[in-house]
Amino acid sequence: MKIVVVFPTRTEAQFFSHPDVIVEFCGVGLSSAAYRTSQIIAQHKPDWLIMAGIAGVYPSSSLQIGEVVLVGHECEADLGFFTPQGFTHLAELALEMDFDRQRDWHCPYIPAHPPFAVARSNSLNAAMAPFVSQQDVDIENMEGAAFFRVCLAEQQRFLQLRAISNVVRVGDDEWDFTGSIRQLTQALTQLIEHLAAQPDVC
Repeated sequence: MKIVVVFPTRTEAQFFSHPDVIVEFCGVGLSSAAYRTSQIIAQHKPDWLIMAGIAGVYPSSSLQIGEVVLVGHECEADLGFFTPQGFTHLAELALEMDFDRQRDWHCPYIPAHPPFAVARSNSLNAAMAPFVSQQDVDIENMEGAAFFRVCLAEQQRFLQLRAISNVVRVGDDEWDFTGSIRQLTQALTQLIEHLAAQPDVC
């Protein structure tokens, strides 16, 4: 089984090492993640492609700093327009345009009995943007929606694993980079072992 793990940054990968796994990097942000994900799929043709990184948690979520989750849904949350009534997501605008109106992207490869909690996520290029909807969303990252969209388009089996490093609150400096990355590393190894033990899980 060929497993490729893609990290946004080398910092997030600093504690990870696995003899049977290929490690790649996609950079920060949606456009970089989309471009590199396409390249990685074409180059490696993996059986599993896993994105692994840190994320912020919304104050309304029951999740806590240090927890690790699989991401079941992603939304490119800051894609839209500002109107006199405020920000409106592109999917909600009545525009006569030829574009994909889908707002949420679902990962169909979450195991039936996942080894971690499954979360809903917003992806943004502008982290902590105060205008995006947080309703029924747990976490925020900067690459996941692009990763989901490319993998789905390419029919690539994929998962996204995120460790919570901070609360999504402007001015909140209580970030646990080291602790969350260590938790991410431990969970990633556990996830890889889970997939290796059940090669046909989907």
